[in-house]
Amino acid sequence: MRVTEERIQLLATAVVERLQEQGLLEIAGSKERLIHGVRKAITDELSVEDRLHEEIRALLKQYDAEFRSGRSDYQKMFAMVKNKLVKERGLVL
Repeated sequence: MRVTEERIQLLATAVVERLQEQGLLEIAGSKERLIHGVRKAITDELSVEDRLHEEIRALLKQYDAEFRSGRSDYQKMFAMVKNKLVKERGLVL
């Protein structure tokens, strides 16, 4: 993830406060609990690409010998697999 936890906290707080100021959000419970939920949603969304990269690396491990021998290019294969999985899963990165 490329965004710090501090930045995510500021973003979540700003989103909740702006929606509240504009009358688009009425908080029935704890404002902090709502901000925590928004922060978690933002973090989860931002980590989708990180999890995808981990999965691709695990898939490509079985081809280590080919990459080391130069028969296959790791970067090209990584990009191809990533594009395929993004399309198949309908991910927005």
